[in-house]
Amino acid sequence: VQLQASGGGLVQAGGSLTLSCAASGRAITNNALGWFRQAPGKEREFVAGIDWRGGTPRYADSVAGRFTISREYAKNTVSLSMNSLKPEDTAVYYCAASRSSSTTTRLELYQYWGRGTQVTVSS
Repeated sequence: VQLQASGGGLVQAGGSLTLSCAASGRAITNNALGWFRQAPGKEREFVAGIDWRGGTPRYADSVAGRFTISREYAKNTVSLSMNSLKPEDTAVYYCAASRSSSTTTRLELYQYWGRGTQVTVSS
């Protein structure tokens, strides 16, 4: 499975962006999916996850209420809609597919990773 994230860019604080991740190679229908991010000098952290049915979304406390994860089976994609962006949201964002079908926040359970897309939020 190859994952390719897109949609990153530069946005002012309070603005919005939507990230998209397309899977190729095989369908990810039975995999839970997630988004992670990594800021300079920091460890990669969980942002949002969704299960194989498109349910049970989970969010990091820092983004809950502002970000929404969704998946579209027909297009084999997962998206992350980000609103009310803050400078502390600046990071490289990665999409990932889990070995499990259930939503998980655990980085080590994600088997496939995309290359990442840069999101920069200016103050």
